[in-house]
Amino acid sequence: MSGGTRITAMDVARLAGVSQSAVSRFFTPGASVAPATADKVRAAATKLGYTPNPLARAMITGKSRIIGLVVTYLENQFYPVAIERLSHALQAQGYHILLFMASNAPGELDRLVTNLLAYQVDGIITASVAISNDVTVRCADAGIPLVMFNRGQPGSGLSSVTSANREGGRKVARFLIEGGHQRIAHISGWQGSSTGRDRQQGLIEGLADLGASPIAIIDGHYDRDVAAAATRELMGASKPPDAIFAGNDHMAFAVIDTLRAMGVAVPQDVSVVGYDDVPIAAWPSYDLTTMRQPVNRMVEATVETLINQIQDPDRPVQQMEIDAPLIMRGSARRPAPSAETEGT
Repeated sequence: MSGGTRITAMDVARLAGVSQSAVSRFFTPGASVAPATADKVRAAATKLGYTPNPLARAMITGKSRIIGLVVTYLENQFYPVAIERLSHALQAQGYHILLFMASNAPGELDRLVTNLLAYQVDGIITASVAISNDVTVRCADAGIPLVMFNRGQPGSGLSSVTSANREGGRKVARFLIEGGHQRIAHISGWQGSSTGRDRQQGLIEGLADLGASPIAIIDGHYDRDVAAAATRELMGASKPPDAIFAGNDHMAFAVIDTLRAMGVAVPQDVSVVGYDDVPIAAWPSYDLTTMRQPVNRMVEATVETLINQIQDPDRPVQQMEIDAPLIMRGSARRPAPSAETEGT
């Protein structure tokens, strides 16, 4: 700003003695600019204190270099980690994130899409957000690709990137049976989500393959308080579980805290297994056995998929599932050494 007037690319071009298009190319990631021209533009921009206006540029070029990221909540530690890595990965490609918070209430995302379209975002990433048909149509009509991160939605016609959740549930089943557990309960993730359904289904199938079945399944809604209440309900049964598989680490921590408050020893009395492997899972106070979401690979695949669809709108959609390892720590009794095939 100079005397209350915003500095523009034209001002920079005039001072540098170059064309406005040269200034635009200089500030466009990946664009070709002669070294001498770049030096002139850089010096003029520094002297004037100029920074490009992405919205103004979007009006001219049709590209804002902004990606809208929509998340439902940040209480689960998986999402702050994922958002940080998504942001770094997109910045490395010359993009920036515009973050929106949304609930899964009906119509919430529909309202947010209006704002996203107003910002002329080049693409949208949703993290564990349910997508309505109306949102899909509106984004398609506007030519804005949308990729679902850590959530799939069959029949939506949208690309998605998740861990192999169903296989993860099967791995937990094998691990617990091989560890000698006989009364396995599951506090599932929200059954309105593909992740919650797939992890639960994988556990059921894995146990059935080994001639077993869960003694109880309670929808924990990915909520700490709900998971704590479910734990108390399970332990109040005449035959309480000797193992609890929680649909994510956020709930698993609540399970462990609740068991300890009840005087139940982990893992001597009850083994606990989670899903995600967030940083706190490795802390000695929890030492949580858990399925590790391959967040780096998921982020890379999400960013690559989105950018490919931005560059080629006719590119086919992809539903990617990335294999996840079981990380064995101290919150669950382990199988005999001969049966251990995974983990740390």
